[in-house]
This record gives sequence, structure tokens and C-alpha cells, in this order.
Amino acid sequence: MILPSLRPEIFTGLRAPPRGLLLFGPPGTGKTLLARAVAAEANATFFSVSASTLTSKMFGDGEKLVRALFGVAAQRQPSVVFIDEIDSILTARSSSEHEASRRLKTEFLVQFDGVLSASSQQRVLVMGATNRPQELDDAAIRRLTKRIYIPLPSNGARAALVANLMCKQGKELPAAELRAVAQMTDGYSGSDLANLCKEAAMGPVRELGARIYDATVEQIREIGLADFQSGLRVIRPSVRPETLAQYEAWNAQLGASF
Repeated sequence: MILPSLRPEIFTGLRAPPRGLLLFGPPGTGKTLLARAVAAEANATFFSVSASTLTSKMFGDGEKLVRALFGVAAQRQPSVVFIDEIDSILTARSSSEHEASRRLKTEFLVQFDGVLSASSQQRVLVMGATNRPQELDDAAIRRLTKRIYIPLPSNGARAALVANLMCKQGKELPAAELRAVAQMTDGYSGSDLANLCKEAAMGPVRELGARIYDATVEQIREIGLADFQSGLRVIRPSVRPETLAQYEAWNAQLGASF
């Protein structure tokens, strides 16, 4: 996704990059941060879009907003149009849905394909992120040709995340304690780990009790493994095993395999 923006003269014809990319997986795994990183590395203009951005109480305004979005993205190319929670916009169409919602989806899909100005939108990448890929419309899935599963962090990734979060507090955990924390947090997302580190950081503060009014910052002890063990009793994994099984099944059927 990055190289075609940096070297467009190479990626032409059959080597042309895909226009659509879907990041799916459990919440709290950094899908939005990945989209921002892609735009930054590709030196592309980043458009962050949500359902509220494209909807309006005035009939017909939604389609105009979608058309304007792709028009501006084409003018500022290379550009990345990122739609967070894309399932809220492009859910499966049905005969019972409101006409305004159907018209908005239709206009989005038409603009996505670049039927109106295909030649001017060759360097516009549409990225979507969702926690519920099974609810997307089939036409949207077809256009999002690259569908990448963003799983929960592995053991090594959890250790790196905790180490990075602890550095923000000016504290480095010993390697043995870092490995222990990584092993104890199996099934935790990146967001869960951030909440766990915040809870562990409050342990030394709670020990002060009434002395907190007179204590200095230097008198607060360092964060240790015991604080993480106490935090594990409060901060639990937010992703259920059965939910992970659904993601893996969808990925096996429609996702990209690397």
C-alpha cells in the first residue's frame, strides 16, 4: 500500500495497487493507528470519515457529501480515505431499510469504483476498519479487495507494548518481570494492556493512603510485578474466545493469507 504511492511509475497496469483495504479484527488492536501510519509513510493526505460525517437530516445531502469527499480526495492525491467502523455505513442492503440509507450506500459504492472519474482517482486508497466484518454488504466486500485480519497481540508484542507504556512513566521493568507480565496477559488486546498498565501505575499511589497530601513524587515507589498481578484482578480481557473464533472463520473464508 505504501510503495505504489512512493513509486507510482512502477505500479501501473497489472501492477496497479488495490483501491480498497479492509482491516478487521477485535477492538483495541490498533486498526486506526495502522491506517494513520500507512498515510504517513506514503506521504498521503489522510481523510478520517465516520457515519456522522456522511449523514444529514436533509434528503439527498448524504450522496452530495460522499461525492464531495471523493472529489477532494482525488484533488489531493495521493490520499487515504479512512472509514472507521465501516459496517455502520456499508451494512448489507435489505428491502426494509430506509431509502436514504440505500441511496447513500449506492453512491458510496459508485464513487468507490470511480465510474465517474476513474482516471483521476487511481491514487486514492479507501481503508476501512471494522469489528463486525460479517455484517458488511457483499458489494462492499468485493471492492475491499485486500482484507487483513488484525489479531490480538502475540506474547512478544505484548511485552513490547508494556515496555513502551512503562517508558512513558519513566520506568523500565526488568526483563524477567516483563516476560511474566506478557505471559499473564494472554488474550489481552492493546487497549486492555494500556488499561492494565494504568491500573498497575495506581498501585503505589494507593499505598500512600492519607500520606498522599504530603508525599513528594520521589517518595512514590516504583511500579513492580505485584502491581500488575493486582491489576489483573480488575482489568479483564475484553474479547471473548467465541468472538475470536468468528473472526478466524471469516478470515479463513474471505481474508487475505500471508
